[in-house]
Amino acid sequence: MRCGLLGKTLVYSHSPTLHRLLGDYDYTLFEKQPEAVADFLQSGTWDGLNVTIPYKKMAYAFCDALSPTAKATGNVNTLLRQQDGSIFGDNTDYFGFRYLLEKNGVFAAGKRALVLGSGGASATVCAVLRDMGARVTFVSRNAEIAHTEGGNIQQLIGMDRTTYDRLSAYKDAQIIVNATPVGTYPENGRSPIDLEMFPNLEFVGDLIYNPARTALLLQAEALGIPCAGGLYMLVAQAKRSCEVFTGTTIDEGEILRIYRRMRQEMENIVLIGMPGSGKSTVAASLAEKLDRIALDSDAEIEEKNGMSCAQLIEKHGEAEFRELESEAIAALGKRSGAVIATGGGCVTREENYDLLHQNGIIFWLKRNIDQLPREGRPLSAGDLAAMYDRRKACYERFA
Repeated sequence: MRCGLLGKTLVYSHSPTLHRLLGDYDYTLFEKQPEAVADFLQSGTWDGLNVTIPYKKMAYAFCDALSPTAKATGNVNTLLRQQDGSIFGDNTDYFGFRYLLEKNGVFAAGKRALVLGSGGASATVCAVLRDMGARVTFVSRNAEIAHTEGGNIQQLIGMDRTTYDRLSAYKDAQIIVNATPVGTYPENGRSPIDLEMFPNLEFVGDLIYNPARTALLLQAEALGIPCAGGLYMLVAQAKRSCEVFTGTTIDEGEILRIYRRMRQEMENIVLIGMPGSGKSTVAASLAEKLDRIALDSDAEIEEKNGMSCAQLIEKHGEAEFRELESEAIAALGKRSGAVIATGGGCVTREENYDLLHQNGIIFWLKRNIDQLPREGRPLSAGDLAAMYDRRKACYERFA
């Protein structure tokens, strides 16, 4: 069976890995420009397809038969070429998003839900929330606002900004879901909305799964709001897609098994600690044992600037060095499945936490102060105990 994923930009897709874990069939990435999509859907060499941004609504028009869910949402993300050559379309994202909500204990009935985006993913999210009893409002990036009551969409007028900063009328929202690509890799760090505008939030969801924690989710974590990224949805919809492709039934326990495996493989292991605490050595050893790549922020800085970290500090001072360090951490923190060693002082800049935590779990390596080496480390020439006292709370907060 010849299956795959149809989209415009797919280089960072995890779908081939997912489907290898789910079924015994070939799975290929089909990157197509808009003008080539129609011919590919009609004449391409495929038996089953998943469809992603921006072709879900386009694919809908080529279907000869639709599942009830696809009809209800007006878009498809799973196609099956049947024996007579006709195309059957399904919306397995519906199952995936509902699974995400239920797995995170979200009870939507009677709640005000705000959905960011107006594309195919947004339509699916709105349908799930509406079917679960929520009062749904969606906002597009061109500042169009609409709300659904009883399944009818009513336009609201008066929005003239694309940044959602005039949403005060919806500050009673209890659920927010990002169904836009804002904040996805490689545009990490961008958020479509400021959560502090919404004091009643009970859950924040983001369909993005790379990075694992978008800027939106990092803010939710900081505010103590329960939140979840899109990996559960990705795995759950893949399971349902596999069932469509193969005509078989897969145990739902596979979703959790594959989710855990994917999460573990994608998440970085990040090491912080005092200068000379062994971060680079431990990172190299861990990477070898776990068959991962070892990355080092100091090495990244030195390669980019053509001199050692000690030389950079002596020539430009610590403040400028910290700027270079944050740039290196921003680049490394976007990676997935790596072991990352950091400089001892990276914790002194709060913004580095989000950069490291977006795709990583952070571990603090501790070593006795009197065992820390000083040679070649200009910042370690002074009172290391005093340095440790200044940084201890930062290490604790990051780890």
